[in-house]
Amino acid sequence: MKNSEIAGVFQDMADLLELKEENIFKIRAYRRAAQIIERLPKEMSAMVEQGEDLQKIAGIGEAIAKKSAELIYSGKLEAYENLKAEFPEGITNLLEIPGIGPKTAHRLATELMISSAEQLEQAIREGKVAHLFRMGDKTAQNLLRQIQTMRRKDQRIPIGEALPVVEDIIHILRTFHGVKNMTSAGSLRRFRETVGDIDIMGTADDPEMVINEFVALPQVKEVLAKGPTKASIIIPPRLQADLRMVDHDSFGSLLQYFTGSTQHNISLRTKEQKKGLKLSEYGITDAATGMLEKFATEEAFYGRLGLQYIPPEIREDQGEIELAEGNDIPRLVDITDIRGDFHVHTHWSDGTHSIEEMARAAKAVGYHYIVITDHSRGRGIARGLNEERLRRQIQEIRALNQQIEGFRILSGIEVDIRADGSLDMPDAVLADLDIVVAAVHSSFNQAEERITRRIIHAIENPHIDIVAHPTCRLIGEREPTAVNTEAVFHAAAKYKKVLEINAMPVRLDLKDIHTYRAREQGVMLAIGTDAHTVNQMQLMRFGIGVARRGWCQPQHLLNCLPAEKVLAFFKR
Repeated sequence: MKNSEIAGVFQDMADLLELKEENIFKIRAYRRAAQIIERLPKEMSAMVEQGEDLQKIAGIGEAIAKKSAELIYSGKLEAYENLKAEFPEGITNLLEIPGIGPKTAHRLATELMISSAEQLEQAIREGKVAHLFRMGDKTAQNLLRQIQTMRRKDQRIPIGEALPVVEDIIHILRTFHGVKNMTSAGSLRRFRETVGDIDIMGTADDPEMVINEFVALPQVKEVLAKGPTKASIIIPPRLQADLRMVDHDSFGSLLQYFTGSTQHNISLRTKEQKKGLKLSEYGITDAATGMLEKFATEEAFYGRLGLQYIPPEIREDQGEIELAEGNDIPRLVDITDIRGDFHVHTHWSDGTHSIEEMARAAKAVGYHYIVITDHSRGRGIARGLNEERLRRQIQEIRALNQQIEGFRILSGIEVDIRADGSLDMPDAVLADLDIVVAAVHSSFNQAEERITRRIIHAIENPHIDIVAHPTCRLIGEREPTAVNTEAVFHAAAKYKKVLEINAMPVRLDLKDIHTYRAREQGVMLAIGTDAHTVNQMQLMRFGIGVARRGWCQPQHLLNCLPAEKVLAFFKR
């Protein structure tokens, strides 16, 4: 049983316990467990097979560990089956629909025998839901819209597709007179690798004017709803975008609330309830007096709670609140810290531009160096380099280094790790390069032991410096290989080798939870854009987003070092 399935069981149990109005702390414990398990970098089933103690996972206690083991061994959980038996069949399906709480779900299941979104949609269209006591047509139509929204969310969009579209919209909205604030929120702002829909938050002297301009944008395919301070539209590629406008002095609390994550906000609310404070998108209310405090900035909002500002990318209830209490949130890496790019292709293989063009583009971005990593000969489809062409390329790089002032081009290659673990270039040739990047580009379906050994064999080679896109995934197109990431992290730490965060939006490999774990294991990381054109140099920000979600500071990334220290790191 996969981690996602185990997490789903615990999430269902939390929903059902909420229906029973059980102890709130018990409900939160299951929700917290579901979140932790879903984000684990290693399958719990593999941990059990290897005799590892599940209680060593931070946040997993004895009860959850035993239930997880029961699910792994038997595929079922007795406590879950008993709990489900107390309710109408399919009630957990209804609870997954936004806008349906426990009581509504129970009524729909018991009075109309509804157990799925499809059945609910049919009942709404037949007028059955509107005729329920205290429901009405307006409530029924709202539920229908929620079902349609949920279906769009199920088709999540890679952040690389969504971000440019949303940034174009925000750029236009910021040009209107009286607009003071305008930014994205939700999973996009937290830099999740995929997004379901888009929340945009703003303030303006004339909010309704901005709303009118928003729904009239040329990108709009459909207007779902429109009011004086809120509107919802559909834009390509199949995205729902919601714009909310508030007063200038309420922007901070609104942005914090809609940035999330849900679990981060729940933990914040729970913590502050003990102090007699209620948190909402409108601000902070004193429960005793009913007085509402508004906040123009997120910094002021967190400061009122006695907390250090928490960057959006790490608002995932992973201990950030506790650290913020002690002012111990580290300074996460920023794009301004980046001095170079470790993965760049040119027209020597499958890139579009020359070495000089890529170098000058990198210098224009503000970098001090790049590593040229064209493919090796095994990538015939990419016009990979043989030994003779690679040596000629090295000579060209040396000549260009004499011509481009204040910048350094480092010679490298992206050498194939063959199916048997051998490299697609002799060690004697690799020894002449400044930096060698190794990567898997074939035989993705190998069993875990074999593909793990294949990568570790490359790590053990003294001429290999960096392993690129270690799990070989393509988001929405190709599943990651079965590689044992823990074993790879251990080997990289042991041999002092670097693992790549590939910034190509379709890859983002290592992903955030693997980045977090590798950093914990003491592995040095490097962001590579995998740029094949000069414009793709701009993809570095996607790698930065992953690094920040992995809690990386500048010292965790090779890119933040000057070229001399990079070469010293590899003992060149």
